[in-house]
Amino acid sequence: MKFRDITQRTGELGILTWRSFAALLSPPYEIGQWVRQMEQIGVRSLGVAAITTVFTGMVLALQTALSLPSIGVKYYIGSVVSKSLVRELGPVLTALIVGGRIGSGMTAEIGTMKVTEQIDALRSMAADPVKKLVVPKLAATLVMLPALTAIGDFLGILGGLVIAVTTLDLPAGLYLNDVFGALTFGDVGSGIAKSFFFAYFIALVGCYNGLNTQGGADGVGRATTNTVVLAAILVLVSDFFLTKLFYILT
Repeated sequence: MKFRDITQRTGELGILTWRSFAALLSPPYEIGQWVRQMEQIGVRSLGVAAITTVFTGMVLALQTALSLPSIGVKYYIGSVVSKSLVRELGPVLTALIVGGRIGSGMTAEIGTMKVTEQIDALRSMAADPVKKLVVPKLAATLVMLPALTAIGDFLGILGGLVIAVTTLDLPAGLYLNDVFGALTFGDVGSGIAKSFFFAYFIALVGCYNGLNTQGGADGVGRATTNTVVLAAILVLVSDFFLTKLFYILT
């Protein structure tokens, strides 16, 4: 991809961001459509988010305890699992797994409407495609991805508890005391704040690629693939800078 193309797409994403947030804040508010998108984006993604974070917490607890036994880290599994999940692994893994699902779905839905000229039909009826199609998905993602991240953090810590009690022979009270002693408001706040940025990237990239789909069914497939790849790259790159920022702030 040429530098000019990257610059053009960045500018177009910026314009779409401005139009989307302007439409999000201006009436009428289609609350019913927002709720339907929240169900589709959030509730239907709960299973995959739960499985991802539970087993991440279990693996993290097991690997940490078995890899570093000589320094007694076994007794600090609660702090290791909770800090790692809440600050880093929870938001990032939830964004990658759930983002791939919902981002590709957004692109496929809007892209199919684009190649079948349904978006042109909306414009012919004086309806704004951004207001009708992008805003409900953006609003739902901004609400549900942080919620899924919080639920995933909780389940991941429970997964670590299961391993601590059943495999490492640690008392549940010791593990939980370590968790509550290690976690701070800054830890929880930074992880949830990251998920808002990730939600923005996923929703905007998914909708942008859908609105710019060309070439029929084959074009929808290419746009969907591009969404999954670009959203994952943006999540990982932004995570580095957000981590540095929140460590400075907290």
